Amino acid sequence: MDIEHIKTLGELKKAGYKSKSIKDELRHNLIQKIKNKETTFEGVHGYENTVIPELERAILSRHNINLLGLRGQAKTRLARLMLNLLDKYIPCVKGSEVNDDPLNPISRFAVELIHDKGDDTPISWLHRNERFAEKLATPDVTVADIIGDVDPIKAANLRLSYADDRVIHYGMIPRANRCIFVINELPDLQARIQVALFNILQEGDIQIRGFKLRLPLDIQFLFTANPEDYTNRGSIVTPLKDRIGSQILTHYPKNIETARLITEQEARIVENQNSSVIVPDLARDLLEQIVFEARKSEFIDAKSGVSARLSITALENLLSTAERRALIASDGQTVVRLSDFVGVIPAITGKVELVYEGEQEGAAVVAYNLIGEAVKSLFSEFFPKIEKLQKHDEESPYDNIVSWFFNLKEGFELLDDLRDDSYKTLLNSIAPLDDLLETYQPNLPKHECYFVKEFVLWALVEFKQLSKHRFVEGLQFKDPYGSFISDI
Repeated sequence: MDIEHIKTLGELKKAGYKSKSIKDELRHNLIQKIKNKETTFEGVHGYENTVIPELERAILSRHNINLLGLRGQAKTRLARLMLNLLDKYIPCVKGSEVNDDPLNPISRFAVELIHDKGDDTPISWLHRNERFAEKLATPDVTVADIIGDVDPIKAANLRLSYADDRVIHYGMIPRANRCIFVINELPDLQARIQVALFNILQEGDIQIRGFKLRLPLDIQFLFTANPEDYTNRGSIVTPLKDRIGSQILTHYPKNIETARLITEQEARIVENQNSSVIVPDLARDLLEQIVFEARKSEFIDAKSGVSARLSITALENLLSTAERRALIASDGQTVVRLSDFVGVIPAITGKVELVYEGEQEGAAVVAYNLIGEAVKSLFSEFFPKIEKLQKHDEESPYDNIVSWFFNLKEGFELLDDLRDDSYKTLLNSIAPLDDLLETYQPNLPKHECYFVKEFVLWALVEFKQLSKHRFVEGLQFKDPYGSFISDI
């Protein structure tokens, strides 16, 4: 029969069950996964040659772990995925508050129950999904919360004196015995609370108040911290850092391909959005490039970091912007436009910390400029580079487009809520754009042509060949000198 159907201690012994500490359990199961060439941390991209090997080495070393990195670097995701390295079920003494191992009980309750009932001691089975405890470190956390304290109500109900260890109310850590216990944002924990963790990490036991009772807990600790916290909000006290076996540095995706994998995996897209809104490849790359630009922008605080959640929520906003536009125009299906990127600005402004100069510019202006910088960075991958200085008699592939705008008496307007047919007609009216795409992007899918055409116009603005003005209803493109000369 399946081992989890065993109901008593006697049956457990007959089945030949052997206890393992949680660190040995993680180590054993990781070894099996590595031998079987299985992926140990599914759904985590970009860490295959950096963070994951270090994490695996820490688990093999049976270490408690600190994941140190900026926000949005999958630290909590990694912690939760460690559950997959646990056995499916483990036995516990039924009714135990601290998940007592029937073959190695630590609480007074379990010891006395096994003494009284022997092999008839009832056991229950704990699924690995129930073996994860998490606490966000906040300044109001107390020793009683995480370790335990005397419970006067329990003392009164059981008519026991405060000297009796049965009046103890266990905190989160003892209740997480034989589990993975995660403390997020460790530096935010007050220093005196961090001190209370010393014994647990080194000797593996706790002491509550003045009781002689010491519980040898079996816990895999995993901490997360942000490097900024060491200076801005708090710090990890040195003796505590010394007791954490491995400190592993996390990082942001190194390239657009990895960033896209993460975004497309994590974004919550409604099914009818997938069918009604087509997102060109260039649009997806551009979305990720915005985040890369944000991480190196002089207006954004680099120490705070730019979370991967920015591109995730930006993609959701981008699809919703295109969907809303299509609904207003009664278009059944639509393709994302570059002008739809204005809709991702709210996703950017809420996720970046601006330095003083950025505050002076304004969050919305900084976000809008990031889109332009992203266009500028990607442009040379698809079209010839636009030189800042060009000889008077030297021809450029963009001369005909600039001349088209120069000869235009009024600005060229692309309204946000244009119907698809009107939008296409407007862009088709710029004949030199067709020639440019035919020369440099001849194999471009037809449905992506119009996004790329708009992309070229934005790039010409960024390289100062055209000017762009944002007004309430949309965008206006003009030759920067044509209107001035016409007025003369």
